Order: sequence, then C-alpha cells, then structure tokens
Amino acid sequence: MPSTTATSPCVQFPSTSKALQSSSLLSAFSPRSWVTSFARNSILSVLDDAITVGHLTISDSEGTHYYGKFQKGCNDVHLQVVSDDFWMRILLSGDLGFSEAYMIGDIHVSNLKGAMDIWLENQSGMEMTLSSTVAKVSSAMSALYNSFLGQTRSQARLNAIASYDQSNELFKAFLSKEMMYSCALWSQEEGGVRGDLELGPMPGDLEAAQRRKLHHVLRAARVKPGDRILEFGSGWGGLAIEAARSFGCEVDTLTLSIEQKKLAEERIKEAGFEGRIRVHLMDYREIPAEWEKAFDAFISIEMIEHVGPKYYSTYFKLVDFALKSRNATAVVTSSTFPESRFSTYQAEDFMRKYMWPNSSLPSATALITASQAGSQGRFTLQGVENHAAHYPRTLREWGRRLENNLSQEMIAKDYPSLKSDADFEVFKRKWQYLFAYAGAGFAKGYITCHMLTFIRENDWPERCD
Repeated sequence: MPSTTATSPCVQFPSTSKALQSSSLLSAFSPRSWVTSFARNSILSVLDDAITVGHLTISDSEGTHYYGKFQKGCNDVHLQVVSDDFWMRILLSGDLGFSEAYMIGDIHVSNLKGAMDIWLENQSGMEMTLSSTVAKVSSAMSALYNSFLGQTRSQARLNAIASYDQSNELFKAFLSKEMMYSCALWSQEEGGVRGDLELGPMPGDLEAAQRRKLHHVLRAARVKPGDRILEFGSGWGGLAIEAARSFGCEVDTLTLSIEQKKLAEERIKEAGFEGRIRVHLMDYREIPAEWEKAFDAFISIEMIEHVGPKYYSTYFKLVDFALKSRNATAVVTSSTFPESRFSTYQAEDFMRKYMWPNSSLPSATALITASQAGSQGRFTLQGVENHAAHYPRTLREWGRRLENNLSQEMIAKDYPSLKSDADFEVFKRKWQYLFAYAGAGFAKGYITCHMLTFIRENDWPERCD
C-alpha cells in the first residue's frame, strides 16, 4: 500500500484526531457530509484512548493519524480509507462494519491478520469507548445510515453474497483432497503449528494433517472392523470414507445439503464403499425409530455450531437414543467460545451474517452439561481436548489454496452474477476476511476448538486397552 507521507509509518507522531476540525464543520453543508464528519471524528477520538497494544496508521483524504506506540517487532498496520462510508459502518456496526468495508473495498489494509490482532488485543478499550459513543447516537443516526448506505450498489453486493449457497467447486479450490472443512492436526512431520511460517508450506502438508485428524477422531471413538458409526454432518464424506477404508466400519451419515450429498456419494462410489456408507438427506431430529441402540459410535465434526443452545439437550438425547447401551462412544468436535465469552444470545457479526446465518458457538461446559441432561446421565466424559492452536495454520493453508486455485470462471458457473469483476472481488474478499478473522480469533484465544469424547458408564473393562 502506498504511504501518504514520506516519513516511515513506523515512527510515532502526535495524533491530531482529538480535535474536531473546524474547517470540516464549516464545509459540511449536506446532512451526509455532517454525519460522515461526526462519525469520523468520533472513531478517531475513540482510537486515541483505546489502542495501547500495537501501532495503527490511518490515512484518508483529510490526513494521516497514528495510534499506539511503535516498537521494533510490534504489530504495525496501515489502513487507507478509500470511501468515507467506512466511518459510519464502524461507528454503527463495529467489527461487522469493518468486515463490510473491507469486502466492498472502502478500505485497503496492509496486513488483514494484523488488523484483526489489533482489534482483539485492544478490544476491551475499543468496546468500552465505542459502545458508549454508539449508544448516544445510534438511534438518531440509524435512519440516516439506512438512507445513505442501505440502497447503494455496494450494499446490494453485500446483500447478495450474504445469501449465496456455497458451491462444491468453491470448496474444492481450497480444501485438501479429503475435503475436510474443519481443523487439521499438525505434527512435527509438517513442522508443527507454525511450520508453514518457519519452514515454508510444502505440498501434501494439509492432506497429511487432515488424515491425522480423521484417524485421531476415529481412534478416540474406539471403532473396530464391523462397527457401525452414526455421523451428524456429512460434509463431503471425508470421515465416512476414512472410517470404511482404514477402520473397516459401516457409516450412516446425515446432511441437509443436496449438493454435499451428491458429491459425497460420488466420492464414496469412486472409493468403492457405496455398500458400506449411506448418506441421508435428513435433519438429525428426524432419525428413524429403527436406529434405536443400533450404533457402536457417534461422531460429529464441527456441525453442532449450527444446532443452537436451545437444542443441545435434544441433540444428545438423540445420540443417546442411537448408541448401544454398552461399549459405545460419542466424539463431538466444535469451534467454541471460552466459558467467559459464551452466551446463549450471540449478536450478529461477520460469521453469523455472511458465513453461517443463525449459527451459535457453544462452550465446552455447555456441551458437557447438555450431554448429561440429554442422556439422563448415561454418558461419562472420557476426554476433553482443545485443538485451537492447530486452526490458524489450517486457515492460512486454506487462504493460500484459495488464492492459487479459485478463478472467476470456476465460481461463475454456480453464481452467474459473479461474472461481474466487482461482484467477484467482493465474494473473494469475503473468504479472505474469514480466514484472517478466524485465524486471529483462534490465535488470541477469542475462540477455541474442542473435541469431547463420551463413553457409556462402566465401559472401561470391555473396550479400553
């Protein structure tokens, strides 16, 4: 990104953002100009007090401002404001507004992951001061916000990508050949969780880490040849195929996606396991009566985020219903909130608006509590693992593959509107934002990733080696 000054942005300058520029007030004759000026100066004033970790440079048409204190090796980020709409988005929508500004190109960011880190590292200060400011003006300004931004062409593009179904071709562009859309597990064979940064990424790293994850989950489920597995959330059949190929199991797997079911069945047939894996287009709450006590193991990989707190107990009640009364294991993995951040109400943010509408991250404790309520105490907690440290590298690898493999021609087959260069750019930026946003969240402990293993009471003598 070109600098707006000949001086290095790493040098600390006094900020001029506290004072509302009189010239801006005098020149702001239109309501839009006045509102934009108010939003801009409100945000810049907040940043003066809020940023204590890292160094942020913001440049716009009125000048350049510096926040925090630069130190050698610190997180140093430069934001260049391209459109003044950015200021209103931030004032009224916080991090959601920032994501929208990035996707439609209202700002250029020198280091997107670094910008996420600055937000998280200074979050308490920014939320405290920003929320106080917003509370005073949001009701008065919301109508103006909708008037100025609600019907623009850029806003129409954001509304469109929020409603897109996700295509198989998109996921083929960045997932490993197992097509696991979940956290991989990295070992020293790939250089560990930072191997790509310290040694450089190598071909096949992601495939190896995803196979390791599948084998880890299946071993935790204690499956053996001939066992029957129930899976909630098929994905594209990755776990089911590995369970049949490497562990000799039969699998019944559930999905709500017609496109995923179609591709999963194609992959299962290609692997030669169509007689041992059955893909059901079915809600987990609709499992048939004949499945009662029919399964040796239950596995669900990063699906329960779409269940919602209201139904956690129902979820585990049905797992209990389907599993045999003895010698049975349930393994559930999920992106989670730390207990201090978990709430049954979760406000709309980038994830819930643009990636997974109506999703809700549980906490490990909420799931454990629900497992006991749903099973009426018939589950014993066998193990808890936190894989959050492995997620940032997984996301970095997905980001690299997306950059290398996703083409406009490929994705426009599923979404003809993306033949427009501008619309395609917004779509691609959404995925870039996801990988940076989630990567920072996992790296900073804002979100976690748990694997919970449950067994039947008194199962140890028969099944544990």
